[in-house]
Amino acid sequence: MSSNTKSLHAMRVRSSRTDRLFYAINCVFLGLLALIILYPLYFIIIAAISDPDAVLAGEVVLYPVKVTLSGFQKILERTDVWRGYLNTIIYTVLTVVISLVVTIPAGWALSRKTLLGKKLFMIYFIIPMFFGGGLIPFYNVMSSLGLVNTIWAVILPSVLSVWNLFMTRTFFESSIPDGLVEAARIDGAGEFRTFFSLVLPLSKAIIAVMALYYAVGQWNSYFNAMIFLQDENLYPLQLVLKEILIASESTMGGSGETILEQYRLANQIKYVSVIVSSAPVILLYPFVQKYFAHGVMIGSLKG
Repeated sequence: MSSNTKSLHAMRVRSSRTDRLFYAINCVFLGLLALIILYPLYFIIIAAISDPDAVLAGEVVLYPVKVTLSGFQKILERTDVWRGYLNTIIYTVLTVVISLVVTIPAGWALSRKTLLGKKLFMIYFIIPMFFGGGLIPFYNVMSSLGLVNTIWAVILPSVLSVWNLFMTRTFFESSIPDGLVEAARIDGAGEFRTFFSLVLPLSKAIIAVMALYYAVGQWNSYFNAMIFLQDENLYPLQLVLKEILIASESTMGGSGETILEQYRLANQIKYVSVIVSSAPVILLYPFVQKYFAHGVMIGSLKG
């Protein structure tokens, strides 16, 4: 074997050993990071199905102890929980539909170089990203529009996210060639025909991403409902569970034995509430993971 061949072989061996060491360190680091992130979620699950006394005694660490579904039974027997589920589904569906109707055309318009006053529109959208009027002016505006204690007080403030709008604009700028649009215009297609017949069929990815982002945001939202809704029949699921948890913690009183029982119930409901509110999104995520990844990639492009 020549000296050059031996040298090349030695370099490959060193490189291979260095790569293996690097990958091993990466795996260990990522494994620890995954454990730090996943264990609290795992603990919530095992605590929700374990005996409350075992949870309070610190016996639940790696596996459930004295498995019981009494917490889920207590939560799901309540009609207000099912009503909250229905309200949240309605709010989420309406928000997604209206948001797509607003965000997709606005993103397409902002992506066009020929848009009159494009810079002014960009400044107009950027300012609210950094400056807000505050809660009291926000409430006064909603009250003057007659939206307080209506479903629109929950839906309309969530209709447009400026960040999502800019992601949509970036997608159109990078994914819809100007030559394709020009070809459509040469063939006689107007602005509306170009948008509906050409742009939308090519924009399924960004439509899916925006639908998912708006849906998850509205599903987890409770603040607007807490501020603007007084009718309990309009409460979304998150607010219903919050009220149940507060009620279970605030009713403690009486003898020491009664207080302990109420504390056990409140602690159990706390873990169950997290699962009940998060389960639909967690179950849906594996089926839509690729769209979330695509959304992150869209946000990393130019713009």
